[in-house]
Amino acid sequence: MFGRRRGMETAGSSSPHTSATLTLPPQAGLLSCRVLDTVHQPVRQAAFEVTDPIGRRIVSGETDPYGGFTAAVPEGEYRLSVTAEGYAPFHGATLVGDPAQPGTGEIVLDAVEPPLLPQPGHWELDPSHSSIAFTARHIGFARIGGRFNTFAGGVRIAERMEDSSMHVIIDAASIDTGVRLRDDHLRSGDFLDAARYPTVEFYSDRFIHRSGSRWAVAGALTLHGVSRSVTLDTQYLGLGTGLEGEPRAACRATAELHREDFSLTWQSVLAHGIAAIGSGVEVALDVQIVHKA
Repeated sequence: MFGRRRGMETAGSSSPHTSATLTLPPQAGLLSCRVLDTVHQPVRQAAFEVTDPIGRRIVSGETDPYGGFTAAVPEGEYRLSVTAEGYAPFHGATLVGDPAQPGTGEIVLDAVEPPLLPQPGHWELDPSHSSIAFTARHIGFARIGGRFNTFAGGVRIAERMEDSSMHVIIDAASIDTGVRLRDDHLRSGDFLDAARYPTVEFYSDRFIHRSGSRWAVAGALTLHGVSRSVTLDTQYLGLGTGLEGEPRAACRATAELHREDFSLTWQSVLAHGIAAIGSGVEVALDVQIVHKA
């Protein structure tokens, strides 16, 4: 049975809103639910996942604008997980095909307080506890990953968090994919041209609060001599204390770049017109910053 919920539509039961439009296959049941907050407002775009007893995913997705989701699944036992930004996650079990289960149910998510923000002042990026990584597609399906080994930066936390700013400088020649020949090619004039453009820089003075611990950090990325607007989708992870008692804060941030936006247009086309390297590059930052008195 689920924990904090009111009913769950399962196999053998039907609602007047679905029976006229859905024809279930034999031995299938309807798993249907609404996700609400504590004042009974729908939680839209909450992520849900239905798994079998050994953890295999059966179906997943997001709730609709009314906080609902419906899935036809084979009769059996399932686990349901629901997560949403700013709310405590929900985990529960149900038995699809049990006529004793009530009709369409409701799951109520409890709000959680966002983590405390860093105190105003100057904070420095700690390279030994941070990483700047990327992935790109190779020959249409494989994913090649890499990182930059040398970088530095700082964050100025303002009295009002939205007025804060950050500046990160990356050594372009420190690119590392684990293959020396490939790294030398990426440093060459075909790609980063590190001899001519030795640094990659990101500067932002726009911190935009989205919800809970989610922020958008909007700024300018200068790469290969070209500057473009880039927004980091950022999850603030909270405050901590280092081994020497120094205040620390941490976050994770992601962005998707397109090589052509920065004049990185080198390409090799393989048989059947398949591009050797994809256009999109996914960037992921795991960052710790240390407060400087």
